[in-house]
Amino acid sequence: MLTIENLTHVYGNGTRALDGVNLGVPKGMFGLLGPNGAGKSTLMRSIATLQTPTSGAIRFGDIDVIAAPEKLRRVLGYLPQDFGVYPRVSAYDMLDHMAVLKGIANGKERKETVAALLNQVNLWPVRGKALAGFSGGMRQRFGIAQALIGNPELIIVDEPTAGLDPQERNRFLNLLAEVGESVVVILSTHIVEDVTDLCPRMAMLAGGKVQVQGAPNELIRQMEGRIWRGYMARAELADFRTGHNVIATRSVEDRVLVTVLADRTPGAGFEAGKANLEDVYLAAVAASRKAG
Repeated sequence: MLTIENLTHVYGNGTRALDGVNLGVPKGMFGLLGPNGAGKSTLMRSIATLQTPTSGAIRFGDIDVIAAPEKLRRVLGYLPQDFGVYPRVSAYDMLDHMAVLKGIANGKERKETVAALLNQVNLWPVRGKALAGFSGGMRQRFGIAQALIGNPELIIVDEPTAGLDPQERNRFLNLLAEVGESVVVILSTHIVEDVTDLCPRMAMLAGGKVQVQGAPNELIRQMEGRIWRGYMARAELADFRTGHNVIATRSVEDRVLVTVLADRTPGAGFEAGKANLEDVYLAAVAASRKAG
């Protein structure tokens, strides 16, 4: 169990990236949703011991992560948003090198580990290929392989599917789901579908604060009966916003499809809509912006 208590981080320029974050993350897949600039990467870097937060506490089991970061690193696997590798090195040699850095000194054990990981992420057939020739999805699968070295108990993946085509995204998410059956996996993303498909528990971060957290299906259930959708002319939208909680708009030909969060119909032309996790996400982001 990963426990985060009242975590705050203020950068030198005064930016408050995290503001009193409290989270409990159990074993399995945990989704962390939020827009760009929400504080997700700051939170991931703090958990991964890459930066020390201004205040608050992080514990993983009996490990005090801030006081003893080296203990957390022994059981951590991390795939950052920007994952750098030596492009001219083969997948096999790069993973072998990383296994050495992770402390697997025995040659036979390291050979078995590298082979098992490359097979697990379906890269064994291209093990001799330079990483520069890998597609985005192949690079991300290699990133998961390096994160799995040493059988970590906590795995953090930061925006792992951004830029992947649908086929590579599905392959990568299936791999994450397999990994997440036995360890704590935090999936940080701004892509709602990634969390909908994979995560039994989640939290939404915006403005450096946790806006909502819980089981996705329960959060969706709480929105039922409060989502309304209707079309209007673009010229009408500005005035309509002043009196209604508009959480989303989408242009459709010469009109705008408007989604409103309200306890009763916002007016003629609106119909009750079936809530989904995107509605929960957009409502949380909208509430954060109003509060800010």
